[in-house]
Amino acid sequence: MIRMVDLYGQYLSVKDEIDAAMGEVMRDCSFVRGPQTALLEEELAAWTGVGHCVTCGSGTDALLLAMTAIGVGSGDEVIVPAFTFGAVAETVAMRGATPVFADVDPLTFNIDSSSVERLISGRTRAVVAVHMFGQPCDMPPLFELARCHGFVVVEDNAQSLGARCRSESGAMTRAGSVGLIGCTSFFPTKVLGCYGDGGAVMTDDGELAQRIRMIANHGQSPKYNYLTVGINSRLDTLQAAVLRVKLRHLHDWIEARIAAAERYDAALKGVAGVECPVRAGGVTHVYHQYTLRVDPSLRDGLRAFLADRGIESMVYYPSLLNDQEAYRDISRCDGDMRGARRLPASVLSLPICSHIGVAAQARVMAAVKEYFGVAEAL
Repeated sequence: MIRMVDLYGQYLSVKDEIDAAMGEVMRDCSFVRGPQTALLEEELAAWTGVGHCVTCGSGTDALLLAMTAIGVGSGDEVIVPAFTFGAVAETVAMRGATPVFADVDPLTFNIDSSSVERLISGRTRAVVAVHMFGQPCDMPPLFELARCHGFVVVEDNAQSLGARCRSESGAMTRAGSVGLIGCTSFFPTKVLGCYGDGGAVMTDDGELAQRIRMIANHGQSPKYNYLTVGINSRLDTLQAAVLRVKLRHLHDWIEARIAAAERYDAALKGVAGVECPVRAGGVTHVYHQYTLRVDPSLRDGLRAFLADRGIESMVYYPSLLNDQEAYRDISRCDGDMRGARRLPASVLSLPICSHIGVAAQARVMAAVKEYFGVAEAL
């Protein structure tokens, strides 16, 4: 079986470094808030180009910490994309606020700024720019709307760590560093993943970072002095040690993902019934997922065809968030969702990761072409 991500192959490539790092934590026995966690926060902040990084228990926690820190609550609205993972709406609703679902660009899968503009109200507190599948959103239009209407921009960078986009000034910089707050996930399959759950929050605002750190530690500052209602959200030291090793290799691993995407592009462009991922101008793509758009009448057949040949594929995401039962009565959405509506029935992600073998990838490409009746050149 060719899996979506070869995590074991990645581990083997850095096995000695990982084992040594984990052994150091075992010898120290500082499993919670150990020195490796603080070092990771410093290194991630420097790598991303922000002043402050606060690690936490998951990417979902990172979003919840962001919503809490900026004061999102009952009566507020937060604009989020309709086509993405549910955590972005879940964390808004958990704060008692209203998720407001925006349309997305059907070519890039990212939030549509014109849809955001239609949805702005006097209750809008924030917009969450979810950088989908490895490619950041077009940020300058969102910053312009935020300036005009007085809300903040939060980034969900769980899928695009290492990608670059335009900052408010127009300069190219790393995604996750351009909004007021950037959130990321270290779920094992991410571009930078640990061996369990984990996440981080990034910001240039020192006071905001201090507040986020306090909220993540039961609202304490100092210990046993509760200044606000908080949560318990910590990245354990073993995971921090793993991530520090992986961070040293991240540039090369991203380059390997891009090379794999280029091989897919070269093989599949021009195949009738398939559209390869679009690379937007003004950003770079790190290919957390390599997501095709397939003729809806053929998509499920292609997925079954690949499975029969031992090739895993995934549909991210099979329905829009505004159609989910959990949000039907507690949200509102753009009345014009033409971009997002066409995606659940047509998207299909192929295996891609930093350690996908060339031979394995050739099998995937050959199977896709076979399904569409494209003969391989001799």
